[in-house]
Amino acid sequence: MGGRGRATAPAEEVRQDAMVKPEPRRREALPYQQVTVEIVIPVYNEEVALPRGIATLCDYLDTYFPYHWSVTIANNASTDNTLAVARELAAANPRVHVLHLDRKGRGRALKSAWLASEADVVAYMDVDLSTNLQSFLPLVAPLATGHSDLAIGSRLLKGAVVTRQWKREIISRLYNLLIKIFFRNRFSDAQCGFKAVKRSVARALLPRVENNEWFFDTELLLLAEEEGLRIYEVPVEWIEDLDSRVKIVSTALEDIKGLLRVRARRLRQRRRSAALTGD
Repeated sequence: MGGRGRATAPAEEVRQDAMVKPEPRRREALPYQQVTVEIVIPVYNEEVALPRGIATLCDYLDTYFPYHWSVTIANNASTDNTLAVARELAAANPRVHVLHLDRKGRGRALKSAWLASEADVVAYMDVDLSTNLQSFLPLVAPLATGHSDLAIGSRLLKGAVVTRQWKREIISRLYNLLIKIFFRNRFSDAQCGFKAVKRSVARALLPRVENNEWFFDTELLLLAEEEGLRIYEVPVEWIEDLDSRVKIVSTALEDIKGLLRVRARRLRQRRRSAALTGD
C-alpha cells in the first residue's frame, strides 16, 4: 500500500504540471489595467466615411473596451480632404492621432504605424467598419493575456456571418484555397481587414515583410506561421462596403505574384538547408 502511494504521487504531480502553463508564458500577460492597444485605420480618400467611422469606433471603445486604447488614422497619400478631416478629429479627441504618408499602400501604412507604436498590442481595421465591432475585444484579448501572438478576423470560420457579392465571395474562397495548396497553412482567411498583433511580434516580423500593398496581410501571416507563432482566429460578422477602393483584378494579380514569390523563397531556403546538411 505504502509503495503504491509513493509511486502515484509523482504521476499526479506530472499530470498537474502538464496542465499549468510554463512560468515564462504567465509573465507575458499584464493586468488588464496596464494593457495598451493602438488601433490603426489606414485611409485613402475617405473624407466622407472617416468622421462617422472614427466616432463609432471611439464610442465602442469608450463603452465596452477594458484596455487603454488609442486610434491612429494613417492617411495613405489621399488626394482629397482626408488629411484635414483626420486632423480635425484628432484635435477634438486626445486619443486620436494622425500619421501622414506621401505614398500609397496599406501595407506601407501599417508598417509605419505599427513599428512606431509603443502599445502592447497593435491592430487595424477598415474605416468603413465592415466587421462588426463586437468582435474586437475577442480579437485582442488572446494577445493581451499571452494566449496568442497574432489574431485575425475570419469570414470563413463556422459562426461567421458574411454579406457580400457572390463574385467577391468566390474570389476570396479561391484565393484562400490557393494559399492552402501552396503552403498547407492553418489560418482560414488571409485578407479580412481586422487583425491584431503583439508589438514584439510586429517588430520582429515587419522588417521581413516585403509587400507594401494588399498582399501584406498574407505575407505577414505566412511568416508568422513559418516561425511557429500562435495565430488566433475569430469568426466575424462582415458586410461588404460597396464603395470599396479595392481593385479586384489588379489586387488578385498582386496576390498571386506574392504567393509565387514567397513559395520560391521557401524552396530556395530548403535547397540551401539540404545542401548544408548533405541531404
